[in-house]
Amino acid sequence: MKVLVINAGSSSLKYQLLDTTTRVVAAKGICERIGMAGSLIEHRLGEEGEKSKRPVEINTHADAVKLVISTLLDPKLGCISDVSEIEAVGHRVVHGGPYFTESSLVTDEVMEKLRKCVDFAPLHTPGHLMGIEGCLKAMPGTPQVLVFDTAFHTTIPEMAARYAISNELSEKYNIRRYGAHGTSHRFVAQEMIRLLGKPAEQTKIVTCHIGNGSSISAVKGGKCVDTSMGFTPLDGVMMGTRCGAIDPAIVTFIMKEEGYDPDRMRDYMNNECGFLGVSGISSDSRDIEAAILRGDKRAWITANMLAYQVKKYIGMYTAAMNGLDAVVFTAGMGENNPELRDRACADMGFFGIELDSRVNAAAHHQPNIVRLSTEKSKVLVYLIPTNEELMIALDTKALIER
Repeated sequence: MKVLVINAGSSSLKYQLLDTTTRVVAAKGICERIGMAGSLIEHRLGEEGEKSKRPVEINTHADAVKLVISTLLDPKLGCISDVSEIEAVGHRVVHGGPYFTESSLVTDEVMEKLRKCVDFAPLHTPGHLMGIEGCLKAMPGTPQVLVFDTAFHTTIPEMAARYAISNELSEKYNIRRYGAHGTSHRFVAQEMIRLLGKPAEQTKIVTCHIGNGSSISAVKGGKCVDTSMGFTPLDGVMMGTRCGAIDPAIVTFIMKEEGYDPDRMRDYMNNECGFLGVSGISSDSRDIEAAILRGDKRAWITANMLAYQVKKYIGMYTAAMNGLDAVVFTAGMGENNPELRDRACADMGFFGIELDSRVNAAAHHQPNIVRLSTEKSKVLVYLIPTNEELMIALDTKALIER
């Protein structure tokens, strides 16, 4: 089945057309700066095809979807001869709130429930809605499926999912740990279970999805039993511009002292903290690592804060699962920042973790699975490139054929 996978943000729309039978990517790209000056589309055929980039006016997400379809149909740039070759569309959705515990076919009722999820992921859900509505308008007869990042985390037991607030407010507002990046955690956990070569129910894995947005999950017996992100994608380890977990009293203190209202405070924690806030340099780890080489102390502190937090989560989840078979690093920084992996795994001998520094230093900017741990290491450490698009496409196919 040919599935068009869509990941729509507030001003961007990533896409990938792939065949679920062969698992071959026919084309992929991104529409950027939607509704802004300087909008463009970046497109390539296959995984390794030549990348083309061209400026084009893109006023809405519906325009972006039309542009994607016309590009896929283009005699020179495209890979299909008729839009009917796209048999289904799979949409990545960050947060399903209390309404979605598994992937769902798009219906009017489903869309109404998704609109209720905006407050759970205010940076993501509005973009998702615009992308979905754009696809429905451009391809009204094509089945559409929503695949939720939070679905993988619905197996977290109540003792780990609950917050210590009153039952009244917890139930009234559906406040609990929902997590994020579940599609990525699910993919790399399944790959790691395959590499371990034993029944899934006997495995204990910590998956580290570290990028501009980061989360860490404990996967026991193939199911998520805890994760670092919480009620929203703001919780957990520090990120590119997000603060991660902080003393909640800091929130009210800053609001009082700076005169911030709730919207301004939310914007501050999501967009002005993390790597950017601590370093004062950038939200990009590559800029941070370059600054460390120049002797910048704040950059050094920033990088080591994240590594320390990752290390703590690995330790906590090892305790929670009463053991550990493997640690997996994935996503932008997890796959391409060997310094992060080295710092996070340093001095973890008590847990049976020993990284091969030579292999780790060489393992980046490649689409391959790499074992990073030494032969003596009791716990395996792997770099596994994530493939959320494949998981979304497979979920889409399974749901349509059910």
